[in-house]
Amino acid sequence: MTADAVAAPVEIAIIEFPGSRFNGEIVPALSQLVDDGIVAIIDLVLVSKDVDGSVTVLELSELDDETAGAFDDLDGEVGGLLSEDDLMQAAEALSLGSSALMIVWQDTWATRLVEAVAASGGRLVAHDRLDGETVSEILAATGAD
Repeated sequence: MTADAVAAPVEIAIIEFPGSRFNGEIVPALSQLVDDGIVAIIDLVLVSKDVDGSVTVLELSELDDETAGAFDDLDGEVGGLLSEDDLMQAAEALSLGSSALMIVWQDTWATRLVEAVAASGGRLVAHDRLDGETVSEILAATGAD
């Protein structure tokens, strides 16, 4: 993916698996999002933090066959965007004895909107994201459906 190809927003997520119990069950959901043209995977790395605090970073090409097999159906240009500093910051957020999937994806679903905003002379001046749990809590507190 070239810099010119990135029109839609790009997001980074760190998904922790306490006790390093990654089993690959999220990969089919990711694959479906890619297959449906909703997102494009840009980078994906596994980070683990041992109980002694030591950190291991594994690219997909470095995984053992069993773990790597979970990603066989995931299509995307994986690799190269996340820096060593990004990965160490992710590791700092992890609990001891946990692992995480650090994933970068482009919201390809938004490409048409981004192009329309630019064509109309508009520009994005602010953007934020709320997680579903926070929104649910706010809606419950306000009594909204």
